[in-house]
Amino acid sequence: MTTSEFKNVQGIAAIEALLAAEYGIAGEILALPGEHDLNFRIQASDGRAFLLKLHALGAPEELDMQIAVLDHLAREATELPVAKVLPSRSGASFTRVEFNGERVARLLTWLPGETWARAANRSSNSVETLGALLGKLDRSLAGFSHPGARREYAWDIARAEMHLANVDLIEGMEKRRAVRAILEHFVSTVLPRLKACPRQVIHNDANDYNVLVGADGCVSGLLDFGDMVESNRVVEVAVASAYALIGSPDPIGAIARLAGGYHGVNPLGETEAELIFDLVRTRYAVSMCMAARQIRDNPENTYLLVSQEDVWRELRRLEQENRPLAIARLRDACGFAPIPKAARVVRWLESNAHEFSGVIKPGIARPKPAVFDFSANSSETWAGLDKDVAQARIEAHIHAEGADFGLGLYGEDRAVYKGDAYQATTSLRRTIHLGIDLFAPANEPVHAPFAGKVAFYHDDAVPYGFGPTILLEHRTGEGDAFWTLYGHLSRESASRLSIGQPVARGEAFAAMGNRAENGGWVPHLHFQIVTDYLGLEGRMHGVGVKEQWQVWREISPDPSVVLGLSVPASVIVERDKAFLVRERQRRIGRSLSIAYGSAPLKIVAGEGAYLIDDEGTRWLDMVNNVCHVGHCHPRVVKAAQMQMARLNTNSRYLHDSLVEYSRRLAALFPDPLNVCFFVNSGSEANDLAIRLARAYTGNRDVITVDHAYHGHLTSLIDVSPYKFAGKGGEGRPAHVRVAEMPDLYRGRYRYGDTDVGRKYAEDVKRQIDALAAEGRKPALFFSEGILGTGGQLVLPEGYLRGAYAHVRAAGGLCLADEVQVGFGRVGSHMWAHETQGVVPDIVTMGKPIGNGHPMAAVVTTEAIAAAFANGMEYFNTFGGNPVSAEIGLAVLDIIRDERLMHHCAVVGNRLMDGARELASRHTIIGDVRGYGLFNGIELVRDRDTLEPAAAELDFVIAEMKDRHRILLSSEGPQHNVLKIKPPAPFSADDCDRFLEALDAVLAQVKAA
Repeated sequence: MTTSEFKNVQGIAAIEALLAAEYGIAGEILALPGEHDLNFRIQASDGRAFLLKLHALGAPEELDMQIAVLDHLAREATELPVAKVLPSRSGASFTRVEFNGERVARLLTWLPGETWARAANRSSNSVETLGALLGKLDRSLAGFSHPGARREYAWDIARAEMHLANVDLIEGMEKRRAVRAILEHFVSTVLPRLKACPRQVIHNDANDYNVLVGADGCVSGLLDFGDMVESNRVVEVAVASAYALIGSPDPIGAIARLAGGYHGVNPLGETEAELIFDLVRTRYAVSMCMAARQIRDNPENTYLLVSQEDVWRELRRLEQENRPLAIARLRDACGFAPIPKAARVVRWLESNAHEFSGVIKPGIARPKPAVFDFSANSSETWAGLDKDVAQARIEAHIHAEGADFGLGLYGEDRAVYKGDAYQATTSLRRTIHLGIDLFAPANEPVHAPFAGKVAFYHDDAVPYGFGPTILLEHRTGEGDAFWTLYGHLSRESASRLSIGQPVARGEAFAAMGNRAENGGWVPHLHFQIVTDYLGLEGRMHGVGVKEQWQVWREISPDPSVVLGLSVPASVIVERDKAFLVRERQRRIGRSLSIAYGSAPLKIVAGEGAYLIDDEGTRWLDMVNNVCHVGHCHPRVVKAAQMQMARLNTNSRYLHDSLVEYSRRLAALFPDPLNVCFFVNSGSEANDLAIRLARAYTGNRDVITVDHAYHGHLTSLIDVSPYKFAGKGGEGRPAHVRVAEMPDLYRGRYRYGDTDVGRKYAEDVKRQIDALAAEGRKPALFFSEGILGTGGQLVLPEGYLRGAYAHVRAAGGLCLADEVQVGFGRVGSHMWAHETQGVVPDIVTMGKPIGNGHPMAAVVTTEAIAAAFANGMEYFNTFGGNPVSAEIGLAVLDIIRDERLMHHCAVVGNRLMDGARELASRHTIIGDVRGYGLFNGIELVRDRDTLEPAAAELDFVIAEMKDRHRILLSSEGPQHNVLKIKPPAPFSADDCDRFLEALDAVLAQVKAA
């Protein structure tokens, strides 16, 4: 009896009775497909949905296994989107029922989503999330075992050798030949390696009807554990890949994304990664054998014939893939080096480069090349150019430069190639140049850079007419083989060579071909390093696929190391955002966050208050106080370029710029702040400040303000409650005391209290008294002039004056952290602490000091500096170098000449007045605060309870970015403060644009 037979009234009535009797459920019943089991969707009258399965009685162990595994996952992996078993009224996981024979009934929770086969929104995310789901599943199943899984199962491709007996049942000689070759390769090559791979129970059937996809295109569920088996873990990846690649324009790319998703949560071994490609082919071969046997037993089943044509189509596509390249791509997807020996080959080349001979013109010690940009985005057009004109242009350029030869670069994107209308029509077209082109006259001798032997010869006369290519084989000291490739050679010179012929270092073994034997193009040598010739021998590719560049650059590394030219001979290949995110996570560390992580920006340029992405979109930057005088300010750029061209060295040598900059910087502070120390970051500056304070006071304890952040060094994490009291933090260190955050909006003392500054400062005294009770004194009190991570909080009047008095009375020093707020940003003063009418003992600066250049400074008194000179030399290699000094001077000049402090005051007032006007119409705005262009807009759900509107702020930030191209971020302990700190050139028009956009977005929030 099939599921469809239950569509009759009698069948539905029987199921209704079952549901009522065993589960107390009534509702609509919908029959679903099923090969062996009867499946029904139950839409209960109370709105809940369920899956009813009526299992055919088979091996009892297998059914028990399906029950046991869901029980296991319900205990061990509650977060996995798999069905949960619902017990009957008697508490049983299943019940025996009579439906034209005995069956076993189970009721399961319903999983939302559309099946993969029917989902219209499948994407690369679908494949990656499927891999991640299977990785989590198998990780959860690693400790699960069941007798029912230890079966000789025909769909276990780890036992694929059993299907050799069925190959002759397949119709069509081509199909039989292909399947037999795959299975024999499995037995001889794959199986011996597979046996060493991890084994466990796996799902084994993530097909396109068992995988559910949600509205966002990500996998939302996994169905049907009936094909579970104890097998090799990597089989899970192969089975899922066989379905996931169907219809993909890049089958290996689909497999790689799935394997990468799996590996990210359940790491595969190198052998497993290398076997995936062959195991996917094996899965298709097994499927064809199984179908052939079923068709023999049930010749009327025409559906099997149709489905096997789909399998054959996908298998043929895989058979057309280059196997070594596919394995390299899958190794890369799992975090392994695509070509294991490539790094060793490059290291050998770099270590021995001093012994290499020149490839052309070896008699010239340092030959001078003229560089040509043949890339598709070159400012000079080469595509479609008449070859005579192109040759004349190249020859004229080489002559004008007084060069010894011309140079075409490694890594160029030649999507439109040199007059041959070589168009890149798909994302998989090979367009990235893998070698370096050396342009010289025809018959110019070509020399071997180091000893080797002739390995491969290929004449590319048809279809391209590009002449012969020779590969020489070489060996590193560790015995790794690699090759150098020489293309577009003279046919006469190449014909004299024989395979295996030794070639000595510096030997002129061939010559460049002329135009007639080089496709009509200008005579040149294509020189390339090859670590794996991919089975192509002399037909080795000279261009690679851009989207696979991380693999191709290991197949053919940068040959600059061999040529040793006086100019760069390679370029960085630009990659898409998805690749950059993956590489950042792999190479840089996942703890380094990415702005707008769900939709990150690839920023390639900046101008004033704007950032420009890779598509040319201009983004109004309202959070980057680092580029204080504007992104890429021409005066800063020029100062850096000019000084870099003259000298950059450490500060041990005398240099006018360093002394002049220290004079100019110290002049911005009142006496006695007149001694400067130069470092490279705000973190370094604050760390040095702690050392200065401890040297001067003899004390060690530090007082900081709650939720403050002062830097990423260990010493500064210790004094940053934002870090040590947050996720991953280790709590307050014993030498640190935390003062209450003076929050006028939601703190203990608020707006309207005329004595609020003194009251908050009293808590600093309480921290000092607590130290005194333990016989200790403070060394240093840390505070910003406006509290950034605290939520852009303006300090209450008199707060620093009172706090400083308490600290100094106890023998401590007072520090003003101006890393975020200094250099005129507050508008009324050069430094934020000046708004409090105080003079600190130490001031630290960073971020805006160099407009993005890594520099920072500490300014203190002569007495404190003298106490630090205790015999231990202080030295900072890069702090105060001439380039940094010139950049610092340029920033000060621009602040002065462009009246940026006054500009910050005017535009900042305009912004806050506008924001307060919005607050009169949008009650979600609870507070508007700040000085100049350092502002905070706090969002609340209720102005009386001050309930934070953090989720609403997330929506505001996303809408401002996605709809209005304005970049903002959040701040504050509740993450509900809109942080505003744009580059100082932020204009009145920019301000009005922001206010208009914010008004519109807040209206959306209100409407929602």
